[in-house]
Amino acid sequence: MSKHVVTAPGGRCVEVGAQVTFEGRTWQVTGLVDGRVHLVAGDGATGCVLAAHLVSAPGFSVTGPAATEPPAPALWETVPLAAQERALAWLRHIREVEIGLPGGPAGGGAPRPEYDPQRFTLAEREETKARELAALGWARASRTTVQRMRLVYQRQGLWGLVDKRHLRTFSPTGRTDERVVAAVLEALRRRRGRSKTTTLQVIELAEQIVADTYGPARVKMPGRSSLYRLVKALADPAEPPGSAARTATGPARSGGPPPALRPAERVHIAGARLGLRAVGEDGGGVPVAVTAALDAASGCVLAAVLHPQQDGPVQLSVLLAEMAVPRPQRPGWPALLEQAHAGGPARRLVSLPARIEATAARPAAVPETLIVDQSTAAVTSPVLAVCESLGISLEPAPLRTAGAKRGAVRTLEVLAGLFTRHATTAEEAYGAGETAGAYWSMPQLQDLLDEWITVRWHQRPQEQLRHPLLPRAGLTPKEMWEVLLGAAGMVPLPLAGQHYGELLPARRCALTDSGIRLGGRRYDDACLDEHRGRGQRWEVHHHPHDPRQVFIRLPDGQLHAIGWAQGEHTLRPFDEMVRRRTGGVLARRGTDAQPDSETTDSSGETGRTTDVTAVAGIAGAMMMHDADGDGAGGRVARDTGGFGVYDPRAEAELW
Repeated sequence: MSKHVVTAPGGRCVEVGAQVTFEGRTWQVTGLVDGRVHLVAGDGATGCVLAAHLVSAPGFSVTGPAATEPPAPALWETVPLAAQERALAWLRHIREVEIGLPGGPAGGGAPRPEYDPQRFTLAEREETKARELAALGWARASRTTVQRMRLVYQRQGLWGLVDKRHLRTFSPTGRTDERVVAAVLEALRRRRGRSKTTTLQVIELAEQIVADTYGPARVKMPGRSSLYRLVKALADPAEPPGSAARTATGPARSGGPPPALRPAERVHIAGARLGLRAVGEDGGGVPVAVTAALDAASGCVLAAVLHPQQDGPVQLSVLLAEMAVPRPQRPGWPALLEQAHAGGPARRLVSLPARIEATAARPAAVPETLIVDQSTAAVTSPVLAVCESLGISLEPAPLRTAGAKRGAVRTLEVLAGLFTRHATTAEEAYGAGETAGAYWSMPQLQDLLDEWITVRWHQRPQEQLRHPLLPRAGLTPKEMWEVLLGAAGMVPLPLAGQHYGELLPARRCALTDSGIRLGGRRYDDACLDEHRGRGQRWEVHHHPHDPRQVFIRLPDGQLHAIGWAQGEHTLRPFDEMVRRRTGGVLARRGTDAQPDSETTDSSGETGRTTDVTAVAGIAGAMMMHDADGDGAGGRVARDTGGFGVYDPRAEAELW
């Protein structure tokens, strides 16, 4: 049986007829029915497995040329802009030589006659490309150079096309605060196209933006000479301050987005506010928002990240890691899920084994097109490089029209409303009101959302998932995903487990005898013992909204998962009660810390009186009464002078 591998746009799908390796054997895909993949082995054995389980199984691979690996974002940031542009240009030329289309299969169109694979051999196309590059002024653009770059791209992906001689060890903005850099970019955008704009006006506008955003004197501004160099480094060389804009800045009108016909073809990034407040890291209540990646064709939630509203947009790399890496392949996922399940509420929607099985079958895929709203997700240069390497197209979200909302935004608002109702009901059942309006911590609320999406949202029929000939039969997102897999005849491929840490934001941290300190938490593991105390800063990747573990790159070049040293505190008895009462104390700190009032007694002496009301409030919050106590086998409420009687049965229901 000959090898026959067919890949969909972007090279991240397996179609009928492709050969795959699964459970140590080679199989050929013979069909896709109802979300299940039918396989046939070389010895005649047959098999049928759920598509989500197949692509996320250990050892699964597509026989033939390996899929292109994305470059590490932290490593891509060290590449100069000119080298990045040259590597991306080489990528398009190599694609045109290999398949005839510079944008890959997803770009569509017809190949140029001189690069048509049906008419010319690979060697002839390489020779044609070499002559074309020489005519464009590329130095040393021979056929041997084109062939060498094509082969190194097959081995190393986009990173192999980078000229390693010019890797920079510094940033064009130096050590300038990122908030100042963002303000300068915003000032350049506002003053773009104004012929009388000067560099000094851009600097003054940037200073005003920083003061209005973060408050006066809250952000240290560099000197004027440094700001002049910063504006020069960030300004477009073709449009310096004071020059006219080359193109119009108004949004172009379009006839509407194209429809999505297969899973992960078009994925929308949208955000919505929740009607909930979570217990923040300082003990106070913070309003919560959700940013999610919604598959346009099936309605499945590929990723959903909770975050405080004041944190601003979620980094797109975090959402890409959440949607493209299956949960069973993430480092330590079963242990983290078991820990979250044990440390959360006592009553769950499903048991732990049922949740593991349902979560493992949850869709995960590399999208073909991402529709991104800049106010919802932050797009950076490393993310653009990753998307280009994986064949992901980025499309700006259309502006909202008056009186109407986009489908993805409306869907996410419905999801947020339903989840808020579910969380509020669970909050009332588990004892609301003890932390001044906020009951769940952010990790607990995230775990509750993941469970609810898997068990409830993906099993809920939706209005937009109706066939025109079956208007009364609405499908669930999970059912629509399975239907479209069979109709499209392809399974979208996710990324491997090691890419989860690579896609997360990175920073440099010290490694001390106590481990890694990040965000007020300590992370430690035995694998760090031989590297402690070296006096250097290590590359650490972390999830901004998941503090349970971080990833450190050790000298072997691999990312190693390092768990939170106090991560198992939620499994200790009475910890939930301590956490809630600590939050209550912090919530009352602003009122209880009032200075004592001075009074004068009848003898004329000045004395001090305490705030009796605050003390009574604390004592009342700690009292526990039993309304059913009747003296005959029941518990009787006692007056304990303001201190409650510990009830072990009531506490056992909370952990």
